[in-house]
Amino acid sequence: MRLGWRTISGPALTAATLLLAMLFDRFAAVPSPAPLLVCLVALAGALSGLASAMASAAVAVIGAALLFLDQHGISGYGNADLVRLGLLAMTVAGTAAITGLMREQLLGTFAAERQSHATAARLSAALDQIDIGVVLLDAETRAEFINRAFRDYFAVPDEIADGKPPFIALMYHGRDTGAFELPEDELGTFIAQRMEMVRIGDATPINIKLRNGEVLRFVCAALPDGGRMLSYTPVTDLVRHTDAPARADYYRSLRDPANRKLIRYLRVAE
Repeated sequence: MRLGWRTISGPALTAATLLLAMLFDRFAAVPSPAPLLVCLVALAGALSGLASAMASAAVAVIGAALLFLDQHGISGYGNADLVRLGLLAMTVAGTAAITGLMREQLLGTFAAERQSHATAARLSAALDQIDIGVVLLDAETRAEFINRAFRDYFAVPDEIADGKPPFIALMYHGRDTGAFELPEDELGTFIAQRMEMVRIGDATPINIKLRNGEVLRFVCAALPDGGRMLSYTPVTDLVRHTDAPARADYYRSLRDPANRKLIRYLRVAE
């Protein structure tokens, strides 16, 4: 147990309370300090844990015994005083154990939460480094996480992506920005089919052709909590192998990650 103000504050306050009670008792009868002692033991447990709370409890019991001795003397000790002292001892010991153990449990929970958040932050940073678009949906199909690749593929601004939009809003955003290589009259059916796949958790891979020449393989994975993980893997090299050889340089430039943002920026600006 490291000594610090948190550790010594409980025992110190308990001892000071008992000394003041003995001092004032010489001039006028003071009420029993037992309720205040129990509160001080609980405070010690909340501030520093079990060891400090138990030390405060020991000070409280010893101090209360000295207070009774100061009031009545050894010959004046009666059964009632012994009962009161025993009840105080059990109460402060129980309070120390409960508050001390609760504090340790809460600190363990907070530490686990911090570790969980740190792991989530590292995973989020890692997913932002890959070229596979990843979207995590909750059970209500709202996007809890959208990685950088998906934002780039579909020109989703950060303020929209960070606002946890529903998946249908992301689909309509792709439609409105002209991301999909589809006739306008087929977009409604395409969006409805994608929504149905997400709703039922259909894991059938679907190739999605983008207006800029890229092809993404869309897969929906159902999660145990009712959410969905959507992945958009670039498969342009596999799907576009039948493109006209004369336009090979053009398609390679579209697939160049260094030019991706510029191409999308120009497309959106149009």
